[in-house]
Amino acid sequence: MVSEHAEPEPEPESGPAADSTAQVLVASNRGPVSYALGEDGTLDAKRGGGGLVSGLSAVDDKLWVCAALGDGDREAVRRGVGEAGVRMLDIDGEVHADAYNGIANSVLWFVHHLLYQTPVEPVFDAEFRRQWASYESYNRAFAEALAEEAGPGASVLVQDYHLALVPGMLRELRPDLRIGHFSHTPWAPVDYYRLLPDDIAEQLLRGILGADRAAFLTRRWADAFIGCCTEILGGTGRTRIGVHGLGADADFLRRRSHEADVDERMAALREQVGEGRKTIVRVDRTELSKNIVRGLHAYRALLDAHPEWRERVVHIAFAYPSRQDLAVYRDYTAAVQTLATEINGAYGTESWTPVVLHVKDDFARSLAAYRLADVALVNPIRDGMNLVAKEVPVVSDHGCALVLSREAGAYEELGEDAIVVNPYDVTGTAEALHEALTMSGDERSGRTKRLAEAATALPPQQWFLDQLGALRQE
Repeated sequence: MVSEHAEPEPEPESGPAADSTAQVLVASNRGPVSYALGEDGTLDAKRGGGGLVSGLSAVDDKLWVCAALGDGDREAVRRGVGEAGVRMLDIDGEVHADAYNGIANSVLWFVHHLLYQTPVEPVFDAEFRRQWASYESYNRAFAEALAEEAGPGASVLVQDYHLALVPGMLRELRPDLRIGHFSHTPWAPVDYYRLLPDDIAEQLLRGILGADRAAFLTRRWADAFIGCCTEILGGTGRTRIGVHGLGADADFLRRRSHEADVDERMAALREQVGEGRKTIVRVDRTELSKNIVRGLHAYRALLDAHPEWRERVVHIAFAYPSRQDLAVYRDYTAAVQTLATEINGAYGTESWTPVVLHVKDDFARSLAAYRLADVALVNPIRDGMNLVAKEVPVVSDHGCALVLSREAGAYEELGEDAIVVNPYDVTGTAEALHEALTMSGDERSGRTKRLAEAATALPPQQWFLDQLGALRQE
């Protein structure tokens, strides 16, 4: 709990707590488990997924420090309910909201994904400074918990833009630790990064440089970080910089994509698509950077420029709502739905629905779409990596052509065998879709095989172990 009138806390000790034993610790906003509070007061635990959860399965003896994100999580902490190897922090709800929505998702995410409409935003005023104080408090809570839990000389891997200040704070509390920070987002080029107030821009960089090692998904993002440090601070100091491109978990995806619920959803999708038609598939959250609206415009431009595709192709678009507590995201989700409806109204026939849009998250249905894809459309404005681009070639039953934005981190590894587009160029993306749809079967199969090999070169477990090994090197 944070209060203006709270008594000052005692200074933390520089060494580990007497009962500290953990030798591998991970810190992230979201943990591997969440709790739902039932009307009868019961707590139901739900396991999370994703690359980080999969990656950490490579290490048995670890502690994951995360935030309580909802009422169920906070109640679990208060009751002492939890899982071995997980420490959930009950940070004041208003502090978390300011740090997570006010700063992390509305400022840092926007900066690193170049999302601001600069004639009118950002505006860094007194309200921003108030929220920034919460971001500092939020990061400090993590640093103090990690300092308390870590054994002597332990390795701590701090995750992402939510916790950019933690390495520096933790270094002051526990200089004996090996500290790493990993950025799952892009990093902004220096001219755009300097939209931030000068003191904040410097504080964020110094926070990450508190780590022994700062790592990124691609060389491009790492170089952008180095550029910011060089321009603003004069260099990166003693912090080593690394690159680890997270790959797809091929074994899991191939096994999971052939389970019964996926087969059921494939049958339903085939019925919606219709016999003999090709498919253009996209699976995304309705996140501003994913560029779903321009993707739909490109599909409409394809139907205009190449009317021979009418009745012969269906755009399967899964746009799962994201961050709906922020108005700009609610508006974006509504815009996606409106445009899909307009396209269906303008071009659809009694026997053909041009866009099959689903907005309810369903992993099995996503895998079914992957298997059916003739073309995968991945056209983000900017993306740290984009695992969808890596997952579709792994799962596709008959091979698929990948239309890929050059602004996705995955471009660094997959660009040679993808059809690469400028994400702002709707006409160019429409022509890329036409090229993908007309690609010969042999070429498509060959490209899919090479894409799948590149996509799985560093699966999540090895991705995590490589970081841990590099951090432990002298």
